[in-house]
Amino acid sequence: MITVVGTGTGAPVAEDVLAGAALVVGGRRHLDAVRLPEGAERVVLGPLAPALDTIAEYAGKELAVVVLASGDPGFFGIVRALAERFGAELLDVRPGVSSVATAFARLGLPWDDAVVVSAHGRDLRTAVNACRAHPKVAVLTGPGAGPAELGAALGDGDRVLVVASALGDPERERVERTSPAEAAARDWGAAVSVVLCLDEARALGGVRTVAGVPERPARWALDEGEFAHRDSMITKFEVRALALARLGPRLGDLVWDVGAGSGSVAVECARLGAAVVAVEKAADGVERIRANARAHGVGVRVVHGSAPGALDGLDDPDAVFVGGGGRELPAVVAACARRARRTVVVAMAALDRVPAAREALTAAGFRCDGVLLQSSRLAPLPGGVTRLAATNPVFLLWGVRAPASCEGVVQ
Repeated sequence: MITVVGTGTGAPVAEDVLAGAALVVGGRRHLDAVRLPEGAERVVLGPLAPALDTIAEYAGKELAVVVLASGDPGFFGIVRALAERFGAELLDVRPGVSSVATAFARLGLPWDDAVVVSAHGRDLRTAVNACRAHPKVAVLTGPGAGPAELGAALGDGDRVLVVASALGDPERERVERTSPAEAAARDWGAAVSVVLCLDEARALGGVRTVAGVPERPARWALDEGEFAHRDSMITKFEVRALALARLGPRLGDLVWDVGAGSGSVAVECARLGAAVVAVEKAADGVERIRANARAHGVGVRVVHGSAPGALDGLDDPDAVFVGGGGRELPAVVAACARRARRTVVVAMAALDRVPAAREALTAAGFRCDGVLLQSSRLAPLPGGVTRLAATNPVFLLWGVRAPASCEGVVQ
C-alpha cells in the first residue's frame, strides 16, 4: 500500500502514518517537518519520473511507502500520477486542506463559485484567459508561471491579485493583495502556493461551477430579442448557432468578435467560458455591446476602433468571428488569419465578398469550408394560420488551421 498524506497547510502528519514506512517521499520542507522511522529511505521530490521508479521498487517488494504532498494531493496533485502508474486500489489517500481552500479562507470568501486552473507545467495563457473571463479564479502556480508572469500577462484592468505564499507555515505564510502591474514588477521567490484573481465588484457573485469549471449555460444561440440591437442589425440565431459550433469557445480560450455590432457572438462566447474581445467602430455599438454583456452577466472587453488597425496590441486569439462584410473585409480576414491559433469564422451577406474572404483564409494556411445559410421561420397570420417568413441568406466561411489547403466548398 502507498499512503499519500496531504500536508503543508497546517495539518501535522500523524506518527502512526509514518510508522513502519520503508520509503518516505516528499518535498524538502515536508520531509524536514517530520520524524522518519529508523532505517527509512528519504527521497526528495524533484523530477517525478525517478521518484515514481523508486516507489515502484519498494512497492514491488511489498514494502510500505509514504508520500507527503501539499494540501489535498487529489486536487491537481500527485494522486493522478500515482494512480496511473500503480492503480487507485493500491493507494491510501489522506487528504489535507487544499491551498485553494486555505487561500479563500484567509480572505473570508466562499470558493464553491470559483474557477480553478493550474499553471504548473501548463500553458500560462489558459490561466490568463480564465482570469480575464471570470470574476473569481484561483491559479495554482509553477516555475515560470507565478504572480509576476500572471500580472504581466493581465496588464492594466479591473482585477486584483491575492498572492498566497507558504500557506500553513506559521513563520513564512503571507497573503498579499496587489495589482497585476505591481505583481509583475516583483520577485516573488519560490514559496507561492496559489494566486487568486478577483473582480472584486463581482467576486461575491462568482459563477456556477462543476468541479471548479464553469457550468455550461442551458441555452445558446439565443433569440435576437434577448439582445439590444439596432434595426435588426444582429447575427441571427441560426447563423450564430453554426458560428459558435465552429468557433468552439471554452474555458481558457481568447476569442475576438471583429465588427461586433450588437456583440451577440461575443456575449455567447463569454457565456460559454471564453475570454472575449469585441472590436466595434461605431460608438453607439460599443455602448450596446457593453449593455448586452452586463445584461447577460458576462465580461467582454470592448475595443472602439476599426479593424484591422484596432487589432494591433491585442493578444493572439484562439478563435475569431468576423462580421460586417464591408470593402475592407479581405484585409480584416487576412489580419485575423495571421493571428488566430485555431480557427476563423466569417459571416457575410454579399456573394461578391466570398472569394476574397476565402482566399485570405487559404493564403494563411487554413483549411477552408463554408455554407450558404437560408432559413424560414414560422410566422402567424390572421385566422390562426401560419406562414413561412424567410430570413436573409448569409454565407458562413470557416478556416481551421491545418496544412491542408481549401478544396472549395461554398455552393
